[in-house]
Amino acid sequence: MSDWPSRDRDSVWHPFTAITHDSENIPIVRAEGVWLYAADGMRYMDAISSWWVNLHGHAHPYIAQRVAEQAATLEHVMFAGFTHQPAVELASRLLGHLPAQYSKVFYSDNGSTAVEVALKMAFQYWFNEDSPRKRVIALENAYHGDTFGAMAVGGRGVFTAPFDPFLFDVEFIPAPVPGMEQEAVSKLESLLSKGDVASFIFEPLVQGTAGMQVYSAEVLDTMLELCRQHGVLTIADEVMTGFGRTGTLFATDQCTHRPDLICLSKGITGGFLPMGVTICTDAIYKAFWLRDDAKGRMRTFLHGHSYTANPMACAAAVASLDLLEREGTWENISRIEARHQAFALEAVALNGVAAVRHKGVILAIEYHTPQHTGYFNSLRDRLYDHFMQRGIVLRPLGNIIYILPPYCITDQELDIIYQAIREFDHEEHQ
Repeated sequence: MSDWPSRDRDSVWHPFTAITHDSENIPIVRAEGVWLYAADGMRYMDAISSWWVNLHGHAHPYIAQRVAEQAATLEHVMFAGFTHQPAVELASRLLGHLPAQYSKVFYSDNGSTAVEVALKMAFQYWFNEDSPRKRVIALENAYHGDTFGAMAVGGRGVFTAPFDPFLFDVEFIPAPVPGMEQEAVSKLESLLSKGDVASFIFEPLVQGTAGMQVYSAEVLDTMLELCRQHGVLTIADEVMTGFGRTGTLFATDQCTHRPDLICLSKGITGGFLPMGVTICTDAIYKAFWLRDDAKGRMRTFLHGHSYTANPMACAAAVASLDLLEREGTWENISRIEARHQAFALEAVALNGVAAVRHKGVILAIEYHTPQHTGYFNSLRDRLYDHFMQRGIVLRPLGNIIYILPPYCITDQELDIIYQAIREFDHEEHQ
């Protein structure tokens, strides 16, 4: 199908894309490292890791080889009543990077489903324990995915407006960003004291879609300890923050207290194949054991997906973990973190910049705007066009840009992004 780029508009509905008569999408024919190559010969630097999934660079030969070998051996088998080596190896190795209280890995398909699984586990945990708690606490402006449970625990706004009447009630508290720590903790403590809270879900240390809002491990520790004191289950949505993005393998590695459930996706396969993972403690898992009581088989977690623990996805994730466990990968993470930190000191002084936020390999720059901030801020299109004209993919969150690159990005490639940011500020304020 040599004419496939011209047929895209006739047959494909793209995500998060406004539909117009003249909307077009750039046809990408191959990728390597941080670069995407288009059908017309243009190349674009993937400075946001294709929605945060690509860890080690596009078409990484080691992961590609492992996926190809797995495809030629076992491409898929249903995971109810069967198992296979890649799923067992991945689960064992993930648990090996976590404290001993975590005992089981449940596979699903993406970040939203990983969150759905965690919410259902939390609700059914209390059902199985004959203490049906129904209240959920979440952070304002959170984003946990686009399925209904994930939308329910996310901040209400343009993403959820058509569906708000169908979402279950959630208690939202302020995110504990600088200046809001005490208010967030006080509101959490007040809600916990009512005794009917099932779970507290949060994006640890960085709220992604909210504009890369950063908060401290210390205040998260305080909130986790409060939940522990009230017997409330905690859910860490590490879909974006996992696998080195905040400077440690998991963001919650920076905390003293640990959540009861961890949701993983995005970078887990190095950007090769879809996969979601929900990790739980042994205490939660034991609440689902079949017992000789009135509930009987009703204790079973009746949830699954056709492609649960797909062997090729598991093989990609194992290969990505192999790369993550290499010293060179962490040297790159530290290098990117240091370069971001240095540029952040410069960026905060640019004329149009309202705020700069930095955590690990994530750098976010918020621009002054006369409009209310938000996804549809008019500055968004100018920012997007400015960087695309320079061959850089930065998908702004309204008046906020962020850099979240693959770990293989070089200093010279980072300098290209930094220089384009300087040029935008100069053009807007000359």
